[in-house]
Amino acid sequence: MQTMKRCAHIAITLLILTILTSCNGVEKVIKSNDFDAKYDAAMQYYSQNSYSRAIQIFENLLMYYRGKEHSEDIAWYYAQCLLKESDYYSAGHQFRTFARQFPYSSRAEDALFLSAYCKYKDSPSYSLDQALTKESIAEFESFVEKYPQSTHVPEINSYLDEMRQKLMQKDYEIAYNYYHIEAYHAAYLSLQNFINYYPESTLREEAMFYMLSAGYQYAINSREDKMRERLQQVVNDFDKFATSFKDSKHLAAAQDIYTKSRAMLTDLESKTQQ
Repeated sequence: MQTMKRCAHIAITLLILTILTSCNGVEKVIKSNDFDAKYDAAMQYYSQNSYSRAIQIFENLLMYYRGKEHSEDIAWYYAQCLLKESDYYSAGHQFRTFARQFPYSSRAEDALFLSAYCKYKDSPSYSLDQALTKESIAEFESFVEKYPQSTHVPEINSYLDEMRQKLMQKDYEIAYNYYHIEAYHAAYLSLQNFINYYPESTLREEAMFYMLSAGYQYAINSREDKMRERLQQVVNDFDKFATSFKDSKHLAAAQDIYTKSRAMLTDLESKTQQ
């Protein structure tokens, strides 16, 4: 009896493998009631790099094999197919699910890495919302904490540098946009926060100059009783800028702001003495 069952399974498997190349092969495979043959067909599609076809069959197999033999392989190769088809959102979800369902698998480490990697791949340019970038950073950092000796760590550090640069660019753009729309107080505070948060940024020179300019515009449009304190801050900011960037392309403009600020402070002092 067992021999007859094996022969029947082999016959169905051969039939399924024969129709793999037909135009509606996937539909015929999915309609089969021999799930072991379906599994063989899905793996055959995978080995042939026919990932979109393999995905359809793996999806059909997921619930049937849950908790059974092949369940780990199906979950793993299904996620791999999604990744290879560049469906990073779905692939990331499947890799996270895999890591939860098979925490003791030899593939669990790679699954967690690939989950974060998929968010990295879906991370948009710096001008767009950076929620996925932040999520990927958090997942990569969690991965490194859990697997500090992983061979993926050097690769992760490269991705982290890239994404942190993107966040820095985004934060600078937000701060500069305040300056661009002449919201000078908000611009001053945002640029100041940017400088403090990113002390090694390549955009530090630009940020310090526009902070100086924003501070000046905010000061000269202030009430007279607030103007002196704010102009003095402009003078202090110029000293820091000029010391840090002696060859800056903005130095002449910064010097002009400084000269005007000093002149206005002198006028205010004269008014006070009168």
